[in-house]
Amino acid sequence: MKVSMLAKSAAVALAFGLVTSTPAHAVDLSGSGASFPALLIEACKAPFATASGHSFTYASSGSGAGRTNSDRSVGDFWFSDAAHTAATKRASIIHAPVVAAPIGILHNLPSRNTLSLSASTIAGIFSGAITRWNDPAIVRDNNRAYDKIVYKTKNGAVVKDSKGDPIVAKKIATTTRYTLPDKPIKVVYRSDSSGTTENFTNYLNKSAPTVWTKAKAAVFTTSFPGNINSPENLGRIVGAASSTGVSQLAGKTPYSITFAEVNYAVANRLKVANVINPAGNAVEPTSVTTSAFLSQATIDANGIMSFDYATKEAGAYTLGIVSYMLVDTNYPDKNKAAAVKSLASFILSPACAKDKGEALGFSVLDGEFLKKAQSLVAKIG
Repeated sequence: MKVSMLAKSAAVALAFGLVTSTPAHAVDLSGSGASFPALLIEACKAPFATASGHSFTYASSGSGAGRTNSDRSVGDFWFSDAAHTAATKRASIIHAPVVAAPIGILHNLPSRNTLSLSASTIAGIFSGAITRWNDPAIVRDNNRAYDKIVYKTKNGAVVKDSKGDPIVAKKIATTTRYTLPDKPIKVVYRSDSSGTTENFTNYLNKSAPTVWTKAKAAVFTTSFPGNINSPENLGRIVGAASSTGVSQLAGKTPYSITFAEVNYAVANRLKVANVINPAGNAVEPTSVTTSAFLSQATIDANGIMSFDYATKEAGAYTLGIVSYMLVDTNYPDKNKAAAVKSLASFILSPACAKDKGEALGFSVLDGEFLKKAQSLVAKIG
């Protein structure tokens, strides 16, 4: 019995997977913007496709590009590590704070000791006021007693009291001793416009205003409180583009220091410093300690956050930031609107934030913060 050519074609298609079970509603999305959340976004691409049937591409081109593309409706969703408040912002664009993580102080010291730095010391180093690793300020930060804070957690999330404050499980009395080398500090900064830089310089200005005297800026040299091109800074304070660029350069430069996402440290053989918070405790940048800091922040109706850098929360890592997903409340294509809403919800879900994000150093959003983020995602349409 002969089989028709149509039947043969169908059989071949089935055998090689050319006939797919992808649902008819599947949508291909395009996103761009901040490099800070890029690793999480990419890690969640496959599970999102499995869960929703939708797919997306994401261009890690920087927060500035994300904001510009949202202005021009280039693509379907955008990320920015800093709030988009320019006059060019379309009225229908809102901020959904769906990704959170710490900015790491990454360094290339040849020691097994864990470096600890206060806000004023960090500001002094990056401003060029502190130039050697055995400076008295750095020595003081690393030879002291403090409490190591351990928070109560459940299923990977910080347990909070009725006021929304993290519950401390225990305090461990700790004393550090660190002999610092008599070597010059090589500072590596972000040379491109960056939301990470804007958050970092905001932290410096708010936490150590007498040292870092200029207001935040997306471009490091704009916020730099002095003449970055002065003879004493040339060759000692140098720039590189992107988080990848600064971490790679620091990895090749002994006795250097930079700032970037924590997950860039391992690949470039860099160490991550603890940050001394206003409570006087040296805190490691983790999902839990970043969540403790973010729990002290406020969030307005547009999703824009204001951080409390002066918080006395004992175990807060005060260099935590959020990355905003810039989304539209009035997409021309409602199928795309539904797919973008599905993606934003998935990024906030445990399947992305916890299962993929925690291993990469991202924080799991929970409590009132999560509810507010979800309420903003619900406005996508």
